[in-house]
Amino acid sequence: MADHQKIHPVHDVEAPQTPKAPLVPRNASKSDQGDPAVVDRHPPFQRTLPVVHSKPPKKRSCCCKCFCWTISLILLQVILIGIAVGIIFLVFQPKLPKFSVDKLLITQFNISDSDNSLNAVFDVTITAINPNKKIGIYYEGGSQISGWYIDTQLCSGALPKFYQGHKNTTVLNLALTGQSQNATGLLSSLQQQQQATGNIPLTLKVNQPVRVKLGQLKLFKVKFKVRCTLLVDNLDANNQITISSSRCKFRLRL
Repeated sequence: MADHQKIHPVHDVEAPQTPKAPLVPRNASKSDQGDPAVVDRHPPFQRTLPVVHSKPPKKRSCCCKCFCWTISLILLQVILIGIAVGIIFLVFQPKLPKFSVDKLLITQFNISDSDNSLNAVFDVTITAINPNKKIGIYYEGGSQISGWYIDTQLCSGALPKFYQGHKNTTVLNLALTGQSQNATGLLSSLQQQQQATGNIPLTLKVNQPVRVKLGQLKLFKVKFKVRCTLLVDNLDANNQITISSSRCKFRLRL
């Protein structure tokens, strides 16, 4: 019976085991049907990216900064002036003065024999109206008023200095004197105009520097420009002259 017993080999657990060789040899690529546990030992491909150096920010020049500050200050001043003008309009409600030519008298209108010039003296009555309730007007020196027939100046003078208060009407009597050349041709043109239309067109131009008073504040000097167009029946000396039409336009110039 002892001959029929089988002898089984005994494995030593503590003995070191020899590692098995891999199914895929080294340096061989793995097939699709290979062992998934086997890892490709080739190092991964790494792409080298170019290094981009950022440019430092450009510094603004002094000229650019000065220009920006100048533009900002100008815009600020414009805004402040606009606000001030708006407040003035709301508080004082300014209105333009009104002018009218009420009377015209010619005391001299004759030809000088020595140089063929025309001597003229006009007495003009003008009414100036200040319609403002809270604004006064100082009429300064340096004014000029002139009388014209088409493009020929016949006479000139000036307005007196005075102060016109609120809601005030002032009547001015002004003497205008002048001398025009080529008197013969001028008188001939006047006669033809009177015979053709029955009237003679005249123009009065006024340049008047003024200062506006807002409450107790006296502002800077500005200029009034007035242009009055008249139609009169004649220009005879020492004769009653009828003004058939009178219209005045007023402009303000800084």
